[in-house]
Amino acid sequence: MNPDELTEVRAELEAFVDDVFASLPRVDQRGKGNLYLRGLMLDGRRKSMQPMGERLGVDYQRLQQFVSSSPWRVEPVRRVLVRRALELIGPDAWVVDDTGFKKDGASSPCVARQYSGTLGKIGNCQIGVSIHAATDQASCPLDWRLYVPGAWDDTCADTNEEAELIVARRAKVQLPDLQRHRTKWVMALEMIDELAAWGHRPPALVGDAGYGEITAFRCGLTERHIPYMVAVKASTSAFPDDAATDVLEYSGRGPRPHQRRHLDAPSSLRDLVMAAGRSSLHQVTWRRGTKTTPNNKLASMKSRFIALRVRPANRDLPRGDDGSLPVEWLLAEWPTGALAPTDYWLSTLPEATPLKELVRLAKIRWRIEHDYRELKTGLGLAHFEGRTSAGWHHHMTLVTAAHSYAAGAEVTSRGVV
Repeated sequence: MNPDELTEVRAELEAFVDDVFASLPRVDQRGKGNLYLRGLMLDGRRKSMQPMGERLGVDYQRLQQFVSSSPWRVEPVRRVLVRRALELIGPDAWVVDDTGFKKDGASSPCVARQYSGTLGKIGNCQIGVSIHAATDQASCPLDWRLYVPGAWDDTCADTNEEAELIVARRAKVQLPDLQRHRTKWVMALEMIDELAAWGHRPPALVGDAGYGEITAFRCGLTERHIPYMVAVKASTSAFPDDAATDVLEYSGRGPRPHQRRHLDAPSSLRDLVMAAGRSSLHQVTWRRGTKTTPNNKLASMKSRFIALRVRPANRDLPRGDDGSLPVEWLLAEWPTGALAPTDYWLSTLPEATPLKELVRLAKIRWRIEHDYRELKTGLGLAHFEGRTSAGWHHHMTLVTAAHSYAAGAEVTSRGVV
C-alpha cells in the first residue's frame, strides 16, 4: 500500500488491531503493534526496522523494542488470528510445510548450515515450520515454529565443552529451555495439537513428501482422526487392496508363526500404477491457473490421474483381525507424454471421494507456496534482523497479522466468501 491507501483504511485497520492485540495489556503496546503492521504493509523493498521507521517517520528503535524485547505473548494474538482466518476462509484443508531464511552470520537464533528447500541446497539459514488454512482461492498462516537444529541443543552435544558452548549460544538469543531439537513432522503435530486445544481441527491435512514419507507422521494424523492427502515417493511400498492374508508356513526356524500376514511381497507405488496401465487414466481439471490463454482467459490446470485402493506396507501400521493393513487411496499423476507417473500421494479420505476431489486436494498445496512468496516479497517475512527467539516469533506473528488483514480485504473484494 502507498501512504494514501493506508490512510483510507485507517479506521478499519485500527478496529482490526483492537481485536487482534486485545491481549496486550498496555495501550502503548497495541499502538506499536498498529505501527508495525502499517510499516509491513507500506510499499518498500526492505521491511526491516530501520527502513520501516524511515517510511513511517518514527524512531525505528520503538519498533525494535516492541518486537525484540517487549515481553508480550504470541499465543493469545495467534489464537485471535486463527479464529479470524478460519471464519474468513472456511478452509477445505490445512497445509503443512517449512521455509528457509538465508542468513549471513551465526548470531540469529537457530541459524545453522542445513538443507533448505527454499535455497535448494545446504546453506546458512533458519527454518520455520508452518501450518496454513487453504481453499483454492485463499489461504493464510495459522501457526509457526522455529526449527531448532541439533547444533542448538546441548542435549545433542558430543562433549561437555560443546554442550557448554551451546548453552551460552542459547542464553544469548534467549531460546527457552523447552524449545529443543525435534523433527519437523513432530513440530507439525505439536502445532496441530495446539490448534486443537484452541478448538480447531482441519477438515484434511495436506503435505509434501518431506512429511508424507514419514509413517509416524501419517499414523499421528490417523490417531488424531485427521484425514490426509500427502505426497510420497514412487518407491514407497504397498499391497493391492485385495492382497490375500494367511498364517505363513513354518520355516522350521524360530517361533512358529501364528498371526495372519499378507502372503505376497509388497510392490512399489510406481509398479502398482504401471500395472494398472494408461487405460486406467482419467483427465482431470482441478482449477484455473494464473496464466492467460491467447484469448485472454485463465488457463485451466489439467493432467491425467489414476486412483487406486492400496494397503501401504509398513510394520508400524496397525493391522486388522485378519492381519491386513489399512486401505488408503493411492493417487498418481501421469502427464501426457511422460513415460511413467511423475507424482504420487497417499490419502485416508473416504472411499467414496470422487477422483476430481482427490486431485483438487492434492494440488491445493500450491497455496502455501503462494503464501510464502507473498509473505516474503510483500510483507518482509524474511527481513527480520533481530537476535532473540521471542523476537523471531513476534515478527512472524506480526507478519501473519498483516497477511491476515490483507487477505481479508482481498477475499471481501473478490466475494470469495
